[in-house]
Amino acid sequence: MSERHGAVTFKGTPLTLLGNEIGQGDQLPDLSLLATDLSEVKLSSFRGKVLVLIAVPSLDTPVCDLETKRFNEEAGRLGEQGVQFVTVSMDLPFAQARWLQANGADNVVALSDHRDAAAGEQLGVLIKELRLLARAIWVVDKQGGVSYFQLVREVADEPDYEAVLDAVKALL
Repeated sequence: MSERHGAVTFKGTPLTLLGNEIGQGDQLPDLSLLATDLSEVKLSSFRGKVLVLIAVPSLDTPVCDLETKRFNEEAGRLGEQGVQFVTVSMDLPFAQARWLQANGADNVVALSDHRDAAAGEQLGVLIKELRLLARAIWVVDKQGGVSYFQLVREVADEPDYEAVLDAVKALL
């Protein structure tokens, strides 16, 4: 497994990402993750829609909370156009369900990678030192090809929302 030291930082401290980065031009791996009801969900189940796959460290942190709320709002506007927003974190499915309900976030799907961190490794965003996911976003076309990738270099920063939304709109 590849290790990329210094690929991201947390409050200026360099961290190591595990796995090979999946970026623009790559095919999104067909990963299995856990839904809030503990059922397995394969990413291929979203084929036929534009997929915005959002990796965050934890929904229970301020930046992840803001980011997921923002993408929930955008999903409400774009969902009818065949766009699905999916947030992946290492949070337990029960914590994700609680967060979604507490925040009225019904336009975004939350999936958990807590069991074995396989998605984080296969996407190249598992933070070795913290066993959390780095903040990253993939915009995936209807056939499963990655058309846009953003790795937020400072984990405590919000992503460039407009760049993500422009990438989504380019596929519609």
